[in-house]
Amino acid sequence: MDLINFEATELRLGLPGSKDDQTETKAIPSPVNNKRSSPEMDSSVSDENDSSRSPPPTKAQVVGWPPVRSYRKNIIQAKKTETIYIKVSMDGAPYLRKVDLKLYTSYEELMKGLQGMFKCNIGLYSEKEGYKSEFAPTYEDKDGDWMLVGDVPFDMFLTSCKRLRIMKSCEVIES
Repeated sequence: MDLINFEATELRLGLPGSKDDQTETKAIPSPVNNKRSSPEMDSSVSDENDSSRSPPPTKAQVVGWPPVRSYRKNIIQAKKTETIYIKVSMDGAPYLRKVDLKLYTSYEELMKGLQGMFKCNIGLYSEKEGYKSEFAPTYEDKDGDWMLVGDVPFDMFLTSCKRLRIMKSCEVIES
């Protein structure tokens, strides 16, 4: 029996590698018991309480769980600034599309992309005549106003556009 090292294989609550030397040096008084008992039982109960009681282990505060490396955070933030996704809806189409506006450098490219997605003819915007086609693209700006695509410079459009709607031309004139 003397050859086995029980302390090395003992299971303890607490952080690995820490030793509870405090439990051996500190004696915790036994609680007062109002029941009648023999003096032999009192000494055995107090011995058990002294050896089994130990202060609860301190818990380390867990912050930032699950851990994310800083370079991954930087990649995610960089992707957010590189893309501007907006929803595009079309009158009569039963589905919406999401478009990344950063892929386009001008209104012409954007209109070609939308025509390819929705299989329709939008045409180009002119200040005198507006859109001379069956459909006219409109967008909602930051203030919540609906405006014709092409009314403002493209860079300003990129910063203020929240969503696009391709409406029938007759509805654009009425509203």
